[in-house]
Amino acid sequence: MSAAGPLRLYRTTVSPDWIDYNGHMNVAYYVLVFDQATDVFLERIGLGPEERKTLQGSIFSVEGHITYQREVNLGDPLVCDVQLLGFDEKRIRFITIMRHETEGFVAATMEWVHLYMDMNLRKVAPMPKQVREELQSIMNNHDLLELPTEAGRAIAKPPLPGTRP
Repeated sequence: MSAAGPLRLYRTTVSPDWIDYNGHMNVAYYVLVFDQATDVFLERIGLGPEERKTLQGSIFSVEGHITYQREVNLGDPLVCDVQLLGFDEKRIRFITIMRHETEGFVAATMEWVHLYMDMNLRKVAPMPKQVREELQSIMNNHDLLELPTEAGRAIAKPPLPGTRP
């Protein structure tokens, strides 16, 4: 990845425990992989476990949207790229793209919105200045990238026949 590309932060391999009755990775483990990639991203921006203790603040997930695009199987090598989509003093919005590492196809994506929380008050609070500065540094590069087609998607409308809007 170039300096202006998404952050390639996480690699893993599909484990035997992750395989479901259909013979491919179970949906729950896609979320696990995305969550582990998020932890690495948070460390990258200065919100790792040690900083959270020092700052008395943390990140809470408040919204997420997954697209499952292609199945992955036992032993498949996976990589996750993170693209920052936006942030303000209290929120971070980003998308994680899971790819098969050797074949290159997109297996799934997950778009997230996270809030920064003051852990003493258990309320939303402004992120520390150094975290916002790191996010701005990343955003300066990610603003140059195309927006992934999955970003901002919602479940299709109109609703399916026989369902409520």
